[in-house]
Amino acid sequence: MFGRRKKKEAEDDRPGFFEDAETDAEAGDADADYEDDYDAVTEVDGGPYDADDLESGADLTVGEVGTRLDLGSVLVPMPQGAQLQVEMAPDGSPQAVHLVTQHGRITVAAYAAPKSPGQWREVAGDLAESLRNDNATVSVESGPWGREVFAVTPNADLRFIGVDGYRWMVRCVVAGPSGGNAADSELVATARAILRDTVVKRGNEPNPVRTPLPVVLPEALAQQLAAAHQQQLAQQQGAAPQQPAPQPAPAGPQGEQQAPPAEAPPQPQQRRGESGSAMQQLGR
Repeated sequence: MFGRRKKKEAEDDRPGFFEDAETDAEAGDADADYEDDYDAVTEVDGGPYDADDLESGADLTVGEVGTRLDLGSVLVPMPQGAQLQVEMAPDGSPQAVHLVTQHGRITVAAYAAPKSPGQWREVAGDLAESLRNDNATVSVESGPWGREVFAVTPNADLRFIGVDGYRWMVRCVVAGPSGGNAADSELVATARAILRDTVVKRGNEPNPVRTPLPVVLPEALAQQLAAAHQQQLAQQQGAAPQQPAPQPAPAGPQGEQQAPPAEAPPQPQQRRGESGSAMQQLGR
């Protein structure tokens, strides 16, 4: 399934993927965010994959270890026992889909990027600076794809993992309870396994760099959330719905919907727009 087909662009234009490097950064050391050592790593076995590089006609929802959830711009493998939490934008469109596991929450999103790699390095620096401005304790660590931003906040321990692709960048936000988001934790191992089997469908739209690629819910999930929303509106109006919705997903906090319901670990404030600090942007 994962045989490569002839690329439309020269191979030299495509970014490499990265493997572990034994490098540590001291928390709060701003200069360490930009050290080249965090990018001086070798090729990793696996994805994230570009949909255009996989075999023509392959079923992208069939992953290496299970089923991938098709979210339009990304296809994300579902870990065993994980549940979904959908964050809705003010206009009612899906803004992010979170995977809630027993260890914490994992969010994978794709963004438009230049043809050449390097966007994640810039984004990581911006994230580290913004998190420090929010009084978080921040360090930069080396992971399978290079630098990872790790932050300790009052509400959760956060880890940001990024991967540069051809005209796209994937960012994975890992949120867990205090002490549960270390590099050798089950939560981080799960997040990295998800990234290795993620597929990106960039499309040909000329989006500006750093623009989030659209999230499209599967039809069954979209219908479930719509039914739950209608039921919630009816309850708020003091009237029961005329027809019960089939297994609706209850509304989550701050505009989120869960399908099925799950009890997530404490999470920081969710992003509501393009502006705002890193602590306000973790939902995207």
